[in-house]
Amino acid sequence: MKKTYQVAGQKFSLKMPDGNSYWKSMQSYEPFLVEDDGDCLFAVSLLQDLPSISGKQFVRTDEGESDGLYFELSELNGEWLFVMLRHGEDLPLAYLFTDKAFKQGRIYLESDAVFLMHTMLLLLFSLATADRGALMMHASVTMCDGKGYLFLGRSGTGKSTHSQLWIDNIPGSELLNDDNPVLYIDSGGVIRVSGTPWSGKTPCYRNVTVPVGAIVRIRQAKENKIQRLSLPEAYAILFASYSGYHALRQLADGYHATSEKVVTSVPFYVLDCLPDADAAYLCHNIVAH
Repeated sequence: MKKTYQVAGQKFSLKMPDGNSYWKSMQSYEPFLVEDDGDCLFAVSLLQDLPSISGKQFVRTDEGESDGLYFELSELNGEWLFVMLRHGEDLPLAYLFTDKAFKQGRIYLESDAVFLMHTMLLLLFSLATADRGALMMHASVTMCDGKGYLFLGRSGTGKSTHSQLWIDNIPGSELLNDDNPVLYIDSGGVIRVSGTPWSGKTPCYRNVTVPVGAIVRIRQAKENKIQRLSLPEAYAILFASYSGYHALRQLADGYHATSEKVVTSVPFYVLDCLPDADAAYLCHNIVAH
């Protein structure tokens, strides 16, 4: 069975056996389901058996994510091989085989853990869209008056809390995505943000896209205050807030071009705040007017 999805204007197809149990775990992808499978950005299939990887040539190991997962990158028969592992454990969790253009991918999972499938699909999407003006963000996004407001920050700083404060206190506010939205440049050069099938611990999978109103870094503080950021400050914050694989030059160049366009088109702020309604009022009054 093959299904095709469209996220942030980019289509991709997934092929698995009809009776595979993973199809039952793909409900978050259903809002993005499309009938037309033409002009797909990439096609990916699930492998039932692990191919031989004895001829792989190691390239590098990345620094790893805060959740303890990291990837080893190798070359194998003219393709890239990404192997996902967990720090402190020797056994791989999942494998992604992909051509150098990230058009054709194959996934092999060592266990039935559903998060492995979602993680590998998210990885391939971020790789394949690097030169398409898209960034996979770590952000909570709230919509208000037809625009999207991205709240950035380290894990535990209150991104989701601040989104909820807008929803509770700012009329017309709605959650778009709570962890992995896509920030992208549309065909008219407008910076937009889209919901995705990936939203962290909050089940919010909305096939909606809106222009970006502002991007705000959230920091915990003893009082509420907000300030506009300079272009270098904005670039640094954006760089730290998207999922990208900078070790490959072809990807890094794409991420840089998109980031440059974003920081020169969208206002960036830093909000030092308490987890209270006044923080939401202050932020809204500055960034949405």
